[in-house]
Amino acid sequence: MPVKEKVGIVVSNKMQKTVVVKVESRYPHPIYSKTMIKTRKYLAHDEMSQCNIGDQVLVTECRPLSKRKRWSVSKIMSKSSLLT
Repeated sequence: MPVKEKVGIVVSNKMQKTVVVKVESRYPHPIYSKTMIKTRKYLAHDEMSQCNIGDQVLVTECRPLSKRKRWSVSKIMSKSSLLT
């Protein structure tokens, strides 16, 4: 089975070695055809604590690391222009 990957934006990095990543999925409404946006937040493991708020990251699914953490940051796609 292939490894799941998602692209999202870092919302919080206040924990040690953990970031919160917001992932948006866009889909058409089944009846009205309006584009709907569903947002989901994932806890991801960031070993070196390199991510900052606003960074666009690629997260991959991994073994459970804690109660809610099942994803790890594999690549920082673009750095944020926000100074934090």
